Amino acid sequence: MSVGIVTAVVGVTSSFAVVLAGLRAAGADPAQAASGLVVLTLLQGAGTVWLSRRFRRPITIAWSTPGAALLTSTGAVAGGWPAVVGAFLVTGVLIVLTGLWGRLGRLVGAIPAPLAQAMLAGVLLPLCLEPVRALAEQPLLVAPIVVVWVALQRWAPRWASPAAFLLALVIVLVTADGTDWLRLPVVTVTAPEFSPAALIGVALPLYVVTMASQNVPGVAVLSAAGYTTPWRYAMVLTGAGTVLGGPAGGHAINLAAITAALPASAEAHPEPEKRWIAAQATGWTHLLLAPAATTLAALVAAAPAGVIESVAGLALFGTFATALSSALSATTADPVARIPAAATFLCAASGLAIAGIGGAFWGLVAGLALHLVLRPRVRG
Repeated sequence: MSVGIVTAVVGVTSSFAVVLAGLRAAGADPAQAASGLVVLTLLQGAGTVWLSRRFRRPITIAWSTPGAALLTSTGAVAGGWPAVVGAFLVTGVLIVLTGLWGRLGRLVGAIPAPLAQAMLAGVLLPLCLEPVRALAEQPLLVAPIVVVWVALQRWAPRWASPAAFLLALVIVLVTADGTDWLRLPVVTVTAPEFSPAALIGVALPLYVVTMASQNVPGVAVLSAAGYTTPWRYAMVLTGAGTVLGGPAGGHAINLAAITAALPASAEAHPEPEKRWIAAQATGWTHLLLAPAATTLAALVAAAPAGVIESVAGLALFGTFATALSSALSATTADPVARIPAAATFLCAASGLAIAGIGGAFWGLVAGLALHLVLRPRVRG
């Protein structure tokens, strides 16, 4: 149970700032972004409790951190926040279809791995640069956060991001005026709208990055620990949860990937058949943390410029390094993939928007086009 509690606390504190940044960048106002954080925390808690008890396996659900980073890089789209909410619903439907229709899952799996990883690395790059910018602009506030994060990367890497967040929280509490950041949890529902720009620029990249960076690695983590994942059941459940949470601002839930290893490891229990109890503790802890999400959102809003952005960027360093390393190692083994992967990375990181559609989509399009053009020529 202690491992399960740690899993939930680490997962929430290390990435909630990314979620809020993504929702705000996509057009949500502070109340809508806070609502999204509340609903996502509830959904991942409920999904974890249900799946781990239903299958007696340490299956955990998380919000899509790479998906939130994608929203940050994409920004507002034509149609505003209602159109983004509509894109969330479409993403959920696509995840459900992945569980019900195997051909869709195979189609996503056919995207070359270097391109998917390069797209993710490009999406994450602007966020990972935030600590560098903030360190130059707010050195007295940001330097202690960076120092704590670096020190714990050496001695206790699991706690590096949570500790950086706690220090940032102390800075906010010291610098904030009064206690008007205290909030009761409120869920704000937005009627969805559907625009081509949001469907192409948000729904499709969000679906791809959630599948490639969360669901597929999540299955691999459980498999490495000796557990099979109920793929169809999990996809239908998380897709339906995404549809349910979309109008309230929840962008996507999925199988946990990074934190999934903790409940599935021997640290949770020496007997593999009892480790599902750790996942139960993770789920219930999320449910207990959900009411505090609105207060966390208010604290983020009250933070000095650069402080929370630095925490979010530091929390994504590991994911960025993994994505970039995966893209580069794959292109080393297959030199033909090098140019398409580089084009995907640069377009995704550029922040360009064509016809209201963000760089992540165009990066994937450019990478696939170059992949199709270059590969036959090399083979011939």
